[in-house]
Amino acid sequence: MISSSLLRKQRIILAVLLVLIAATAVLSAGMGYSSLSYGRLLPTLMGEGTFKEEFVLFSVRLPRIVITLLAGMALAVSGSILQGITRNPLSDPGMLGINAGAGVAVTVCFLFFPVDAGAFAYLLPLAAFAGALITAALIYLFAYSRNEGLQPMKLTLIGVGFSIALSGMMIVLISAVDYWKVDFIAKWLAGNIWGTDWPFIWAVSPWLAVLIPFALVKAKRLNLLELGDPVATGIGVSVERERIVLLLTAVALAAAAVSVSGSIAFVGLMAPHIARALIGPRHQLFMPVAILTGGFLLLLADTAGRNLTDPDGIPAGIMVALIGAPYFIALLFRK
Repeated sequence: MISSSLLRKQRIILAVLLVLIAATAVLSAGMGYSSLSYGRLLPTLMGEGTFKEEFVLFSVRLPRIVITLLAGMALAVSGSILQGITRNPLSDPGMLGINAGAGVAVTVCFLFFPVDAGAFAYLLPLAAFAGALITAALIYLFAYSRNEGLQPMKLTLIGVGFSIALSGMMIVLISAVDYWKVDFIAKWLAGNIWGTDWPFIWAVSPWLAVLIPFALVKAKRLNLLELGDPVATGIGVSVERERIVLLLTAVALAAAAVSVSGSIAFVGLMAPHIARALIGPRHQLFMPVAILTGGFLLLLADTAGRNLTDPDGIPAGIMVALIGAPYFIALLFRK
């Protein structure tokens, strides 16, 4: 039974995060290479702007804001699930090699299987999911022991190894292709938000609309899995089945996110930890907070990064890493 004071605290935190997201979105909409006056934002939203104002807002800024929020939310939920099923606070789709697996699939798809531009946005999440799924399955098999079950530390170490190996594979793949293709993959590896058109939003939205609510429904199962396999089995949980279903959910969310945002690490690590620190360890309480925290972190990183240098800015993945790497080291020493 969750106390009413905790629920009230959660609602306050969610409200504050929504305000922060809204403020950052407004700031992001007005800043950039082609500036847009903040006094003109509301009239432009209402259809009273000039052609240039409407183009900048509806074709450039808003799609980028939405896709960044969606990617951050998906990575936060994926990280929350992975930390729950592995009982490892250092788990993250980037560090476990899932992002790298998706990246290899995206690289192969982009370099060797040219498709119609209209279908590209919808094919990319599927290709990323296939690559991430194969990687996750291999990591799971290597980390699983019939006698001891899934070994969290072994899974983390194997995931790091896969991540390094697959990143090397991407470099090999792009070593003999056209420059403009190499440039695209290099930006993807750096975590450059690139899927900033409405078709990419329509392509990834169904994945998130189904998988995020499903993850929230499974929150109580994650609480039980964190108690350990013997306890969860004694309560009546089918541990392996639940773990596989949740792993597939985490993989699909991470794949959908990185297919349009590039290889972004640490959001899936930091957002769940920040949420736990704010509201406590129960998944049904901290996962909604983590969702908004992940969206806010990535939106803030992208807004800051693209306005620090002109015209291309600093990729959001690098901005997040500048914060996330020290956080990861501190967490490693603490845990």
